[in-house]
Amino acid sequence: MFEHIDSLNFLLSNERIRLSLAKSGSEITIRRGWVRQLEKEIEGEKKFISDNNMSDDDLLSELGL
Repeated sequence: MFEHIDSLNFLLSNERIRLSLAKSGSEITIRRGWVRQLEKEIEGEKKFISDNNMSDDDLLSELGL
């Protein structure tokens, strides 16, 4: 169930590393935007999961999977 959030957290971790290594101002600006977007996506996923207090099977069924 949490594999998607785990993947997003992994991407966020990698992007934060890339941000810390960025040299040019434009690259820093772009990577900051990507970090913010990933953070928002993770928060949205957490909210979705907490708002839909159902079993994994029920959630997958609701999503048509």
